[in-house]
Amino acid sequence: MTKSIMIVDDSPEILALYSTMFEFRGYRVFKARDGASALQILEDSVPDLFILDIMMPEINGIELCQRIRDLPQHEHTPILFLSAYTDTEIVGKTFAAGANDFVTKPIDAQILEAKVRELLESTET
Repeated sequence: MTKSIMIVDDSPEILALYSTMFEFRGYRVFKARDGASALQILEDSVPDLFILDIMMPEINGIELCQRIRDLPQHEHTPILFLSAYTDTEIVGKTFAAGANDFVTKPIDAQILEAKVRELLESTET
């Protein structure tokens, strides 16, 4: 069964880069440029993993993470933050909101793919 990933980032370049990378590797990818759009997509879709940026218009990544965790179907869905932030307070807020992991941009594509695989495998039973 094909796994799906939702990538939420306000940068069109980041969305294009990572969605192409994961689609090439056989994943189904949902893309959103902000938290509000992501929540709208979630009305009809149930991704197996989320990759979120922090700074986005309207609903930031931390708030989006909390809202995703409030949805019963995503209570345990892996959430990976991909951000340029390195401030420990902000990183801590992502984990407090329900993130499973945090990686700093830029990141090597192979490392990102390995993180995604690891998170997806951790939810399989």
